[in-house]
Amino acid sequence: MIKIVISGISGKMGVRIGVLASQDKNFEIAGALEICSSPEIGKDIGELFAIGKINKKIETDFNKIAPFCDALIEFTACSATLEHLEIAVKNKKAMVIGTTGFSKDEVEKIKNASKKIPMIFSPNMSIGANLMFRITEEIAEALGKDYEAEIVEIHHNQKKDAPSGTAKRLGEAVSKVKGKIPQIHSVRLGDIVGDHTVIFAGIGERIEITHRAHSRDAFAKGALDAVKFLIGKQPGLYTMADVIGR
Repeated sequence: MIKIVISGISGKMGVRIGVLASQDKNFEIAGALEICSSPEIGKDIGELFAIGKINKKIETDFNKIAPFCDALIEFTACSATLEHLEIAVKNKKAMVIGTTGFSKDEVEKIKNASKKIPMIFSPNMSIGANLMFRITEEIAEALGKDYEAEIVEIHHNQKKDAPSGTAKRLGEAVSKVKGKIPQIHSVRLGDIVGDHTVIFAGIGERIEITHRAHSRDAFAKGALDAVKFLIGKQPGLYTMADVIGR
């Protein structure tokens, strides 16, 4: 059984990861983390998911529970993720990072840490979005420089970073052919989980590729699949393409 710690357990992603993990016989929730000001601190983790007490309390300090897990899942703030990254490295624990909004220097810190622990760091954990990264690059290469490209991404009005990490990754896929990142349009409305569209337009025609997340379960399931993939792996920075075998 794979023992996981979920960071940001009472957040929207943390709850969905916890629910799906509690339903999967491959996982044991060994611990959970929240910020010091959270009213959930000290509560039994199982109470969040209405599965009954599991005798594991929500903590603020990863140092206390790191020795008892196999992997940490992070969908939180950049500062918290980087703090927990140091502890994961110290304890030689695998890590799945879905947090976005890092600076270039912070991304380098993450990459350097992956030389010491197995890690997956992706702006989007869903299978569909990761296939979209590959398909976008293939289409950009096939169409060449005669076709213009732009990206539109739409998220809920609480999302802090813009453009999204997924949109940036799609932009990088296009730039491998075009030589530059295309313009990205960010929209923040309502409770939209996440829509991404890449538009290629030439004379007399256009191609649009869209991925829509219906719920956060697509990302939560992907994160758990990523953990399964990392167990037993050597240190390194793996990708969701490795996880899904494409």
